[in-house]
Amino acid sequence: MTRVLVTGATGLIGKHAIAALVARGLEVHGVARARPASSPPGVIWHNCDLLTPGAVERLAEEVKATHLLHLAWVTEHGQFWNAPQNHDWQLASQRLVEAFRSQGGTRVVMAGSCAEYDWTRLGDGVCRENETPLKPHTLYGQSKLEFSRWLAAYAAETGLSQAWGRVFLLYGVGENENRLVPSIVLALNAGREAKCSSGVQVRDFMSARDVGWGFSALLMSDVEGAVNVATGEPHTIAEVATTLGEFSGHPELVRLGAFADRPDDPPVLVADATRLRDEVGFSPAMGFRNALKQAYDQIRNGAD
Repeated sequence: MTRVLVTGATGLIGKHAIAALVARGLEVHGVARARPASSPPGVIWHNCDLLTPGAVERLAEEVKATHLLHLAWVTEHGQFWNAPQNHDWQLASQRLVEAFRSQGGTRVVMAGSCAEYDWTRLGDGVCRENETPLKPHTLYGQSKLEFSRWLAAYAAETGLSQAWGRVFLLYGVGENENRLVPSIVLALNAGREAKCSSGVQVRDFMSARDVGWGFSALLMSDVEGAVNVATGEPHTIAEVATTLGEFSGHPELVRLGAFADRPDDPPVLVADATRLRDEVGFSPAMGFRNALKQAYDQIRNGAD
């Protein structure tokens, strides 16, 4: 029997991954500090703070999962890049994987980040898992990269199956209101100016729903190593902002250039999504405009 343990199960990615795994007919155990008010039927919930000493060992012994999808990490908007808690999560994650395997676990998938890549040496701006240099410029990216290397070595030594999903730019219901998409949607809905940078930066945007379902597919595949969890499609920030303005019926409220561009921002940051598409067999359910329209409607209407 396949028994899946999902950490960060109530988060932006986790809630969609949970839904995808339940849809596959699997036994799903969700981990969160507090049980959510609503969730897909059949999910077995565990209230647990993974940073508490002994917590991961007790959890692993209780669940005895065969598969682990580890999404929990420090994610506070505006703080996570250099938060000291990154070290705590790195150590707790190592203990979790070791405890998971000691209880018979066979496959683990972890959420990594595009911040692991060296943004100063991107060439054409396309990040390729086995070619693009890795050199994080934040504590968050460094902690993720160090743990991914530990996981690969540990898996090779013990026979554990592992994959590492590098997330690019995601958006959706539940993200911090100051992030790009919700900040623009909420401003437009209130009839206020929606301010952003010049918008010339090219990025790879993927809806949180698709990211969650992509991780579900990766977990249940036999693909090993790093996999970009992204669309592989380039879109400018300006395109996102003006498209949301179009949806609102008030494109004149979108103010490109209201904020200065950050000098350390790479001009292009896009994934090569070949492994996700061809090896994992996953592609986004909707195209760029339809996925963005769905997010616009949900955020505007306060959907969960």
